[in-house]
Amino acid sequence: MMGLMASEETRTMTPPTVRSAAAHDAGKAGGSPRAWTMRLLVLGIVLSALNLRPAITSLGALLEEVRDGLGMSGSVAGLLTSVPPLCFAVFGVMAPRLARRFGAGAVVCAGMVAIATGLLVRPYAGGTAGFLAGSALALMGIAVSNVLMPVIVKHWFPDRVGSMTGLYSMALALGTALAAAVTVPLTDALGGSWQTGLALWAGLAVAAVVPWLPFVRGRATPPGAGEEATGATRPRGPVSPSASAEHARVEAPRLRMARSRTAWALAVFFGLQATAAYITMGWMAQIFRDAGVPAGTAGLLLAVTMVMGVPLAFVIPRLATRLPHQGPIVLALGVCGLAGYAGLYLAPAAGAWAWAVLLGVANCAFPLALTMVGMRARTGPGVARLSAFAQSTGYLISIPGPLLVGVLYQHSGGWGLPIALMSALMIPQMAVGFLAGRDRTVEDEAAR
Repeated sequence: MMGLMASEETRTMTPPTVRSAAAHDAGKAGGSPRAWTMRLLVLGIVLSALNLRPAITSLGALLEEVRDGLGMSGSVAGLLTSVPPLCFAVFGVMAPRLARRFGAGAVVCAGMVAIATGLLVRPYAGGTAGFLAGSALALMGIAVSNVLMPVIVKHWFPDRVGSMTGLYSMALALGTALAAAVTVPLTDALGGSWQTGLALWAGLAVAAVVPWLPFVRGRATPPGAGEEATGATRPRGPVSPSASAEHARVEAPRLRMARSRTAWALAVFFGLQATAAYITMGWMAQIFRDAGVPAGTAGLLLAVTMVMGVPLAFVIPRLATRLPHQGPIVLALGVCGLAGYAGLYLAPAAGAWAWAVLLGVANCAFPLALTMVGMRARTGPGVARLSAFAQSTGYLISIPGPLLVGVLYQHSGGWGLPIALMSALMIPQMAVGFLAGRDRTVEDEAAR
């Protein structure tokens, strides 16, 4: 698939005026630098996407063992499940600035290193504080990669935003499901230590570092190459410095995202879908276990929820790019979520597989949100700023959700109130998602 996609891009796209260091080096060595670069870039995107959720879902599968091993209460465990959106909000906003200085490829490469290091360190750091610190390091790497992936896709694949976002989202869903499905069996096979079961995912992150190494710059991005770092597009053919500056003024107006209603709608939609996703990843396996489902089966049910995103994450972005208004897709996903929550409340064990499927469909609001980030801005810099604003603001909005679920669970002694909260949050998610799906761009609303 990667080879076909790379060759397709070679046929349909004109190479950017400013190429990456990898393309330049490949050109000196002979062969087709464009094809080589595109194949390597697709491989890097896929491997990076595979690493963006195992840090979370592997923990969800072993949350009970981690709680017992570290002596956590339900409220502290809720805090632990709130760490991902907190880190995504705090560190994600730094991604565009880092990309302008060092290059997007270099930042993603560093992000993969941070993921590998954090996953390897956190099980053995000793105590809850050390575990949280190791988790934060891994999540920092995930945060910057989250923000920069839409930027990289917009820059390198401007005519394939839907299909490349779908491929990236599909790989992300596959990594999420894989960690949920095999963490418990692998832990048992390796002696039953939850530390080993969590640390083994560092190996996948190490593999993701390799494709990005040729894109790492040894210094700050030189003048004139800022488009690669931020995702901006350049005019075709030779461009004089004055023309380049004029192009930058025309194509990259200064944007104030806080003035854009579309940006706010997308940010709130992103935040509410993230709330649902992290509650699901952090707590759904425990809901099933408390209903009498064995631990291994509960992990498989979580994996089913996550694996639903593999085919749908490829289909939904392609469908979204063909529609003038993405609101109907938002509503359909929301209805599936409400049905899944109703099932969890009424018959969590009896209909477990059906509820897992329905919630998996609802979780595909994430690739839809990523696709809308690429569609609601016309330029590369616009996408970079919108991605940072929507994800950072959205993840801030999502922080209280998983924590509140843990508190409600501990103090009510059951899952009735937490599930009621999840259901209630789905209504505004559908409303703001419908608004974010309107056919307009942030440049029309936020330029100054």
